[in-house]
Amino acid sequence: MNRFLSTIVCSFICLMSFAQMENPAKWNYRLVENADGAHIEFKVNIDPGWHMYDLNLPEGGPVSTTFHFEKLQGCSLAGEIQPLQKAKSYHDAIFNMMLRTYEKQASFVQAITIENRELLHIEGYVQYMLCDDQACLPPNSLEFSIGNLQEEAAPAAISGLDALSQHPELWNPVIGELQAFGGNNNINSSNTAAWLIFIYGFVGGLLALFTPCVWPIIPMTVSFFLKRNRDRRKAIKDAISYGISIVVIYLVVGLSITLIFGASALNSLATNAVFNLIFFLLLVAFALSFFGLFELVLPASWSNKMDGMADKTSGLLSIFFMAFTLVLVSFSCTGPIIGTLLVEASTQGGLLGPTLGMSGFALALALPFTLFAIFPNIMQSMPRSGGWLQTFKVVLGFLELALSLKFLSVADMAYSWGILPREVFIILWIIIAISLGLYLLNVIRFPHDEKVDKLSWIRISGAIVSFLFAAYMIPGVLGAPTKAISAFTPPMSTQHIHVFSSHVEPDFYSYEEGMLAAQAQNKKVLIDFSGYGCVNCRKMENAVWTDTRVKAKLEKDFVLISLMVDDKTALENMVSIEENGQTRKLRSIGDKWSYLQRYKFGANAQPFYLILTPEGRPLTHAYAFNDDPKDFLDYLNSVE
Repeated sequence: MNRFLSTIVCSFICLMSFAQMENPAKWNYRLVENADGAHIEFKVNIDPGWHMYDLNLPEGGPVSTTFHFEKLQGCSLAGEIQPLQKAKSYHDAIFNMMLRTYEKQASFVQAITIENRELLHIEGYVQYMLCDDQACLPPNSLEFSIGNLQEEAAPAAISGLDALSQHPELWNPVIGELQAFGGNNNINSSNTAAWLIFIYGFVGGLLALFTPCVWPIIPMTVSFFLKRNRDRRKAIKDAISYGISIVVIYLVVGLSITLIFGASALNSLATNAVFNLIFFLLLVAFALSFFGLFELVLPASWSNKMDGMADKTSGLLSIFFMAFTLVLVSFSCTGPIIGTLLVEASTQGGLLGPTLGMSGFALALALPFTLFAIFPNIMQSMPRSGGWLQTFKVVLGFLELALSLKFLSVADMAYSWGILPREVFIILWIIIAISLGLYLLNVIRFPHDEKVDKLSWIRISGAIVSFLFAAYMIPGVLGAPTKAISAFTPPMSTQHIHVFSSHVEPDFYSYEEGMLAAQAQNKKVLIDFSGYGCVNCRKMENAVWTDTRVKAKLEKDFVLISLMVDDKTALENMVSIEENGQTRKLRSIGDKWSYLQRYKFGANAQPFYLILTPEGRPLTHAYAFNDDPKDFLDYLNSVE
C-alpha cells in the first residue's frame, strides 16, 4: 500500500473548474523602506490542502517558484531573493529527488538599492506551481509593478488568438458540450479512499488476532466474563463493554501519537529519508523478533500494574483496565502493524486517516471477544493454541521484512546510494517469497518451531501462493511493469535492465500539429494535458498506459497529443490575453497549453484527458486521475 490512496480526487477539481476557477494562492506585495535600506516584500496565502514549490528546485522536477525582474529603473537588485520561512523538505519517489514545498503561507524579500527615487519603477512577475494530493495546476504567474512612472513605449506582447495559432478554429470553446456529456469523473473516490483506510485497518486487526500474543487470550477472557457473572445477560454486557474499551483505547493511543508528533510529522515518516531509514531498521527488528531471535516486550511491570488495578476496581473501570492490559501484553505483535498503519494513514492529512485506520484495527481486534461472549458455543470450534500460532507469527515476520524494503528504498533514493534499484528490490522480494514458501513446506525451520510430521493443506496452499507470487515478479527484474506491486517498488527510472518495452510515447507535443495529423489520418484524438512536474501524470503513464490493452488501443485508434503546461520554452513573442477581466501575458509554451485548457475546455488541473474529433469537438466527457487501467480502457472504448 503506497500511502493508501489519496483523499481528494482530481476530477472534482476539474468539474468545479467549469464554473469560476479560483486561484488557491493569494499574493500581495509592497515596497518597504526603513533605516536599514529598502526591499520588496512578497507574501502568499495558500488555500488548505494545496502546496507551492520552493525556490531553486533541482532540474527535472516540478516548477520552482521564481521571481523575474524585467524592468528596473532608478534602482538595482541587492543580492538574491530570500524566503522568510523554511520550506518543508521531503523525498519524492516519483521524481526520485528531494523537494521542498510551502503550505498555508510563504513570504519572500528582495533587497534593492534605490538610486533615484523619482525615477523608481520596477516591473516583473512571479511564476509558481500549486499542487494538492491529487492534481497540479499549471504554472501560474503574478504580474507586479512598483512605482508611478508611466511608460510610453509600445507593449512588448502582441494580442489576440491569431497570435497563438494559425488555426484559431481549433481553439473554439467546447465547455458547454463537455458539460452536456456529464460523466461522474470519480467524484466519490475520496470517500472510497477513506473507507479503504478503514478496511486496511480492519485487515490489520484481523492479522493481529492470529498471533500468539492475542489468540490465546480470547477464550480465557470470554470464559472469565461468563464464569464471573451467573447472569448471562450481564456477562454479554461486560464483554461488549470490554470490546468497546479496546476500541476506545487503541483509538486514543493512535490519535495521541498523531497529535503529539503531528499528522504532518507522521506524514514525514513516509517521505523523509532519515525517518524512512529508522522505520526500515524498526521493521527489520520486529521481523527478527517474529522469527524468534529475540523477544520484544514492554516492561512486565506495566501489564502487572494494569492487571492489579483491574483487580482493585469494579464495574466498567475494572473492565477498562482489563482491556488496557490486553493492549500492553499484545504490543510485541500489534506494535509493527499499528506503527505501519499510523504512518500510512497519516499521509491522508489531518486526523481522518489515523482515526479511520485505528477504528478499523481496534474493531477487528474487539469483535471476537464480544461475539464469543454472545455465542459461547462457537468458541468450542476455535482452533486451540499451538504451533500454528508460531507459524503465523513467522509468516508475519516475512511480510514485515518485505515491507521494510519499501522504506529502505526511499532512503536509498534520497541519499543517492544506488544500492536498491528496482530490479534489486524485486529480486529481494522474490528471495523473501521463495523463503516463505520453503518455510511453509518445512524446508526452512527456526529454533522455536515445532516438528511438523505432516503438512496441512493450509501450509501447502500458502507455499504455492508464495511460489506463484515469486514467479509473477520475475519479469519485473527484466523491466516488466508488475502492476500488483508497483505501489511498493522503486520507480521505473531506477531500473537498469530493460527487456520489456511497455512505454507509450505521445505522437505529438503540439496541439495544432497533432490535430492536423489526425485530420489527415481521419483518426480520433486523445488530448493529454500533463506536466513535467505532475506526479499523478507519471502514475497514469506508468500504471495505466503500460497496460497492454491500453497501449494497443492508444497506438491503434488515437492520435495521442501530450501538452506540457509547465514547458518553459519561450514563445517567439509574448502574447497578451484577456481572462476574467484581467490582462495576462503568455510567455512560454506551457503558458499557451495552459490557456488552451482553460479557454477551450474550462479546466485547469492535470492530468486531464479528452477524446476529440479531428476538428476539435468532444466525443465524450473528460477524464481525470484514476489509476485503474480497466476504467481508462472503458473510457477509450466508450467512443467506438
